[in-house]
Amino acid sequence: MTQDQILQILRDHKTGILSDNDALGRLKNLPFEDLGFANVDHHRSLRQGFPEVVFGAGKSPEQVGRIVESMSKNQHNVLITRATERQYARVKELAPEAEFHETARAITICKSDVVQGKGTVMVISAGTSDMPVAEEALVTLKLMGNLVDPLYDVGVAGLHRLLDRRGRLTEARVLIVVAGMEGALPSVVAGLVPAPVIAVPTSVGYGASFGGVAALLGMLNSSASNVAVVNIDNGNGAAMVASLINRV
Repeated sequence: MTQDQILQILRDHKTGILSDNDALGRLKNLPFEDLGFANVDHHRSLRQGFPEVVFGAGKSPEQVGRIVESMSKNQHNVLITRATERQYARVKELAPEAEFHETARAITICKSDVVQGKGTVMVISAGTSDMPVAEEALVTLKLMGNLVDPLYDVGVAGLHRLLDRRGRLTEARVLIVVAGMEGALPSVVAGLVPAPVIAVPTSVGYGASFGGVAALLGMLNSSASNVAVVNIDNGNGAAMVASLINRV
């Protein structure tokens, strides 16, 4: 439940539109709702400005459905990451407006498309194979109220592809750079822009990439001082941090 929603309940109670019992009923599931297998954090958007994100991996379609039912009562935007088509089929029964983003492996239910970010967040991927993580970031950014600008397949093996879009790079308020293999792209981008760069290592690469560990260590050792790094394949986490920065 958002701050505005709670304030409206208080105003309606004060003016008599809502009775004591009605107001109590609207607020009774704050700060969380116990579903037995999950505790849905209805207070998350009040504390952080964003609703809780549902991590779909390991959850049954019915569990995801019950969480969506709980969140939808408060008119939250709903995001389910690492989702499956079976989970989507169940969510679609409950919320016909739900969308499945196949590349991002995400389900969204958009209740509000108000732009809350102060600028554009650019999402850059080194290669096409990094796109699932980049798309997860992009979907998250949109649902969190940001203007976005995607730029894909511009890795360091063909640096002219990136430099040709230098004007777009400098217009972004925050940049998310997604790369596997050796993970060099965030350092290059960071050296070109006067903005924070959030680096996302991916598990893309041959054997010596160690499932993304090589890219992670390369990014952590970046000589560019405006680079921060999130965990391997964590496009959602990068988008959450970028959204917070873009609101300040």
